[in-house]
Amino acid sequence: MIGRKIALAALALCAAAVGVNSASACTNYLVTKGASVDGSVMISYAADSHYLYGELYHWPAAVYPKGALYKVYEWDTGKYLGEIPQAAKTYNVVGNINEHQVMIGETTYGGREELHDPNGLIDYGSLIYLALQRSTSARDAIKTMVELVAEYGYASEGESFSIADKNEVWIMELIGKGPHDKNLKKAPKGKVNRKGAVWVARMIPDGYVSGHANQARITTFPLANGKTSITDKQLKKIYDPNVTTVYSHDVIQLAREMGYFKGKDAEFSFSDTYNPVTFSGARACDARVFAFFNSVRSDMGQYLDYVKGENLSHRMPLWVKPEKKVSQHDVMQAMRDHFEGFELDMTKDVGAGPWGLPYRWRPMDWEYKGQKYVNERATATQQTGFVFVAQARSWMPDAVGAILWFGMDDADGTVFTPMYGCMTSIPEAFAVGNGSLLEYSKTSAFWLFNKVTNFTYLRYNYMHADLKKVQERLEKGYIEQVEAGQKRLADLYKANPAKAVAEATAFSTKCAENTMAEWEKLFEFLMVKYIDGNIKVEENGVFKATEVNPKVPVKVLNPEYPDWWKEAVIRNTGDKLKVR
Repeated sequence: MIGRKIALAALALCAAAVGVNSASACTNYLVTKGASVDGSVMISYAADSHYLYGELYHWPAAVYPKGALYKVYEWDTGKYLGEIPQAAKTYNVVGNINEHQVMIGETTYGGREELHDPNGLIDYGSLIYLALQRSTSARDAIKTMVELVAEYGYASEGESFSIADKNEVWIMELIGKGPHDKNLKKAPKGKVNRKGAVWVARMIPDGYVSGHANQARITTFPLANGKTSITDKQLKKIYDPNVTTVYSHDVIQLAREMGYFKGKDAEFSFSDTYNPVTFSGARACDARVFAFFNSVRSDMGQYLDYVKGENLSHRMPLWVKPEKKVSQHDVMQAMRDHFEGFELDMTKDVGAGPWGLPYRWRPMDWEYKGQKYVNERATATQQTGFVFVAQARSWMPDAVGAILWFGMDDADGTVFTPMYGCMTSIPEAFAVGNGSLLEYSKTSAFWLFNKVTNFTYLRYNYMHADLKKVQERLEKGYIEQVEAGQKRLADLYKANPAKAVAEATAFSTKCAENTMAEWEKLFEFLMVKYIDGNIKVEENGVFKATEVNPKVPVKVLNPEYPDWWKEAVIRNTGDKLKVR
């Protein structure tokens, strides 16, 4: 029942980046152990969709009798796809992490439309959460995902997946093979079996970071003629630590059969074949990866011609080595990026309005006098359902090692609140069924965060500065609490696992409740301070009143519009507003 409820609630997690006008949604950043400050592994994910209601999903660990079935519902629509055999044993899953510190995120790139299989049984969302329920490592998850689509068919468009555990981070890109005949048990001799998907998975080298955002990014890759690459025909070798690339045996064969590729095998590029980069793929998608890379390296400016869509052949590398180690707070900040600091900065052009709003309402592209233009699509965006930074810590027991730093709504205006992978219950504010896109709920974190962020959009540069103070205080406090308590929690788990799980659950619940209380107070503060376009004078959150009446503000401020805005108004109105 839990899977059914979630599937129906999660409408259209991430749409394909087919064109700039489409909902080019979702962003993943990947950080290896050697690239992080504390030696943890991290992946981030923004679930961006105008149709997604933010909730924190939960599947309890369970044991099933022989013959039990799992009902598969398409994640985007709730459409019933069919049934598959249930695993004998499943693991506890909280959001996109599990009790074994396995973490999975995704972004949809769409790819070649003719490769969609309407007869597939496993969609991308089900693939993620089935793998989390059945896997104890990243390699385990890759093997599980590959076997599921091979056995039951793949029902979605092209996807990029971030798959990680406490030691490794992988990027996997996958796309269907086109419609398959459900009655045909075996493909004709020499032809590709249309059931399933073609794919490539590569392990990010330790010490490096990567990212993907609705554009396939794996180009050429090592073939299985050495010790570090295997095909799906050799999946039993996936647990060999020397294996760093895995791919479907027919990934090149299908490309040849479809007429996509005619070169030598060694020249084959997955992305250039199955999701050729376009202006949209660079400007609306890979630009977000650039923003993350640019935050950790000083030499990324060389790829500006690519991310602006001017030179599509000058592609960025799949991974880069950061110049300094990355913390969980750094990744949180990266998820809040609006291209600040370089020429795509969304706070600087006229579209930001007089108060520097880094958002543009959809559609993303528009036309004027026959010429097409675009609005930027940055990492932080208004239509986010939920966002997280998932962190796995190899020095901790698995059950209390993984933390989902979880937030609702726009990453720039949320609070990343720690949720443990072992949790046995979900805080009411994040729970499935507490409100919907058509039902306001006073106890829902999704609605509370939207209430605050939508208010701040009115006078962003002033109001968001106040929001940031509370946001930073809460997140810094949560990070300090988690780090200060990790040794005690690890020791407690070794002595009494059940008690440690209960304590971790209670801690996460308390943090969620605290976030809700603090954010409601923030809304009240912002409402009082900024009502009707005035700005009341305050100091450390205390409003200044007159000596005569403590309920009357001593002064209200009315910041002037910037000169460029005044000039634009004069150009538009002429002498209409001129004082005679």
